[in-house]
Amino acid sequence: MAVTTPLAAEERLRRWRLVLGGEADGTGCTLRGRDAAMDGALGALYRGAPEEGRAGRAGRRGAGLGASAPQVARWLGDIRAYFPSTVVQLMQQDAITRLGLDRLLLEPEMLEAVEPDVHLVATLLSLKHALPETTRETARAVVARVVAELERRLAGRTRATLGGALDRSARVNRPRHRDIDWDRTIRANLKNHLPEHGTVVPERLVGHARARRAVRKDVILCVDQSGSMAPSVVHAAVFGAVLASMRSLETRLVVFDTAVADLTEQLTDPVDVLFATQLGGGTDINRALAYCQSRITRPSETVVVLISDLYEGGVRDGMLKRVAAMKAAGVQFIALLALSDEGAPAYDHAHAAALAALGVPAFACTPDAFPEIMAAAIERRPIPVPEREA
Repeated sequence: MAVTTPLAAEERLRRWRLVLGGEADGTGCTLRGRDAAMDGALGALYRGAPEEGRAGRAGRRGAGLGASAPQVARWLGDIRAYFPSTVVQLMQQDAITRLGLDRLLLEPEMLEAVEPDVHLVATLLSLKHALPETTRETARAVVARVVAELERRLAGRTRATLGGALDRSARVNRPRHRDIDWDRTIRANLKNHLPEHGTVVPERLVGHARARRAVRKDVILCVDQSGSMAPSVVHAAVFGAVLASMRSLETRLVVFDTAVADLTEQLTDPVDVLFATQLGGGTDINRALAYCQSRITRPSETVVVLISDLYEGGVRDGMLKRVAAMKAAGVQFIALLALSDEGAPAYDHAHAAALAALGVPAFACTPDAFPEIMAAAIERRPIPVPEREA
């Protein structure tokens, strides 16, 4: 039988005091030093807002963040000192949504203090037209920091994975002698090693495609820029820039709400792409797909990726007919309900089921899984759908 020591009991009361956040919480525990400072940082965010439950016991914590950007900046510094980065990002997002701090994002001193993440970028992009001149440069620097981190995390693996897929799709299995890839041929035939003769029997030849036969692939990213898709837009811009940097891919980025914008010319800089988006508004997937369809010149060498929660405000039957037509022409079509780390979002289940009936499963995809999904599409292999597929 476990014995609870006085020290362990005191630690348990301390933790409960931090969770409950009030002097009259029944623990009888008084916080001091760092614990009191942590409690103050939590209280500044989670007092008031009774509909949120845990913040409904108003008055138990702190004095709130108020409307002072310097005070908010100090609070941001405090939470970075007391909590890990994942918790910092969550608290920042809570502060923006619960306390209306979006208006404070218009002030440079807060932007300089904030811990950048995808959600903050989405908030800045939605506010970009309201940003005063003195803040725009700082906001762009914040967005650039997040984009640079995403590129660092995702670009190398994406290029390696897709480069291998493009290489495999270009190989031929009955090559001319001068086109034989001897390294891969030997590895493919190691089972035919004859040690007594010191040789390998090349039962299957693997060759390089000759330059004139090398095939470029066309990729169209068709991205829903309605407000609910904001994190997906950020990731799609980064992936679009990475794909556009690969010489064997011809990449087009199309964003849409009720209108359609082709941002392909700006793919050299994903920050420019993001500031060209218009987060919010309605959704017309049919119109966006009509535009994409009009830009397809080599259907059998084209991959179309629709990134949308499928809440169609346009012509539903038209949307499905366009997808069916592209599939029939040989286009590889993928529907992603989200391209983010948040998991499966709210989405239109009926439209997802209708796409699945056309052979287009609709599922949420994390940024880390995206390169393998694209590689499978390029090689025309079955798409590796995550277990949480719709």
